Amino acid sequence: MGSREQKQIEVLKEWIAEIAPQLNMDLSIKLWNGDILPLGKDAQKKILIAVNSPEVIRRLIFSPKLTTLFELYAEGLLDIEGGTPLEASKLWDHIAIVEFAKTINKTKLAKRLWPFVMLKGNKLQSSSFSYDNTSDRLIDSSNIEELVRFHYDISNRFFKLFLDPQMVYASAYFKDKNMKLADAQKAKLDLICKKLRLKEGERLLDIGCGWGALVCHAAQNYGVKAHGVTLSKAQYDYAIKKVQRLGLEDKVTIEFRDYKTLDNFASYHKITQTGIFEYVGIDNHQEYFKHIWKLLKPRGLYLHEATTRRVTPDLNQFRKKSAYQEVINRYIFPGGELDYIGLSITNLERQGFEIIDVESMRTHSYLTIKRWLKRLSRHKDEARVEIGLPKTRLWLLYLSLSAIGFERGTLNVYQTLVYKRRTGLSKLPLTRDDIYCN
Repeated sequence: MGSREQKQIEVLKEWIAEIAPQLNMDLSIKLWNGDILPLGKDAQKKILIAVNSPEVIRRLIFSPKLTTLFELYAEGLLDIEGGTPLEASKLWDHIAIVEFAKTINKTKLAKRLWPFVMLKGNKLQSSSFSYDNTSDRLIDSSNIEELVRFHYDISNRFFKLFLDPQMVYASAYFKDKNMKLADAQKAKLDLICKKLRLKEGERLLDIGCGWGALVCHAAQNYGVKAHGVTLSKAQYDYAIKKVQRLGLEDKVTIEFRDYKTLDNFASYHKITQTGIFEYVGIDNHQEYFKHIWKLLKPRGLYLHEATTRRVTPDLNQFRKKSAYQEVINRYIFPGGELDYIGLSITNLERQGFEIIDVESMRTHSYLTIKRWLKRLSRHKDEARVEIGLPKTRLWLLYLSLSAIGFERGTLNVYQTLVYKRRTGLSKLPLTRDDIYCN
C-alpha cells in the first residue's frame, strides 16, 4: 500500500470516527483494505456498506449526488454486503441523515479529505458505467412507445425471474401478509374483475395489458370478450403466444397498438389500466380520461390503478423532481410522471365520470415489491447473464427505493373505480359485499 493510500485511509477513519456519533447508524463501512468502521455506537457488522475503491470518496466529494451513488453502485465500486439496499435502509434514520447532509460544508470537507482530492493532474476519473445512451434523450420525451419499450423490452426472461407465474407487473392483493405471491396476484386479478362486475359476454378493454394476465384471466373465469393493447413488443409477443397456448383466440384479442388510436365509440362495457398511466404525463391526463369516456358505453365502469406521490403543501412545487425521481427517470422509467390522488379524481370528474370507490393499495404494493426484491436477489446471477451486471444492480436498487417509498408513504397506489355518468342512479350494488365477502 502506497503512502498516499495510507494517508487516505487515515484521514477517512478520523472523519468517520468524528461523524459516527451524529449519524448513529446501526451499520458499518468496509473499506477497500478490509477495515471495518462503525457508523454508530455498537453498530452491527452483518450488513456492510462496502467502499471498494478510494475513487468512491473522490467522486462523491466532486459530485455529491444520488446519481453518483447509483453509478458507483452499478459499477460495483460501492456495494452492500450481507443484505439488500432495502434491508440496509432499515438500519438508519433517513430524515436524520438528510438533515446531517445539509450541514456539511463541501469546501471544508474537500480540505479535510485532501488526499482523495489532490491527485496528480487533479483529474477526476470518469464513470465507466453506461446504462443506455438513449435514457438521457428519453427523460423528457413524449414518445410513449419509446418510453414503454425502454423499460419493458429489456428481456421477458428477466421479468420472469422475479414476477409470479402469470407475469403480473403490478401490486398484488394480500389477504394476509404471509400469502404467497402467486396466490396474491390471482387474488388481485379477481379483485379487478369483481370491482368491474364483469359479466359473461361483456367487452373488456385492458390498456397496457402487459403479458396478458388480466385479459386471459377475465376471459377464462368471467366469460368476457377481452381486448388488450400494449406498446411493448416483448410483451405483445409473449401475450399472443399465451392466448394461443390457452386456446382463447375466440375470446381474447391482443394488439400492438397505442390506446390513443382506438376510435370505436362506446364499444366497451368495462375498461381498466393498471400501470401505464405514469407514462401519460400530467399535461395529458384530461385528454386521456376524455378518450376513456369516449370508448366506454353509458354507465360503463372504468378501473384506474396508478402509482401516486404524496402531495406537496404548495401545489406549485409538486412537479419539481426530487433526487429520487431524477435517478429513477434516468435509469429505469424515463419520461415517467406521477400525479396525486386528488388530481386524478378531479380530472376524472371533469371528464364526466362519477367516482364510485377509491382504495389505497400502499401496503399491498410494499409487500409485493419486497417479494420481487427477494426473488430478484435470489436470481441475481441469472439476471446478470440476461441483462448484465450494471442493469441488475440498478434494478435491485430501484426495487429497494420503491419499497422504501411505499413503506414511508411518499408513494402510494390507488385503485379508483368510476362509471360513465348518466342521469339517475348508478344501478350498482348498495354494498361492497359482492367484492369482498365471497
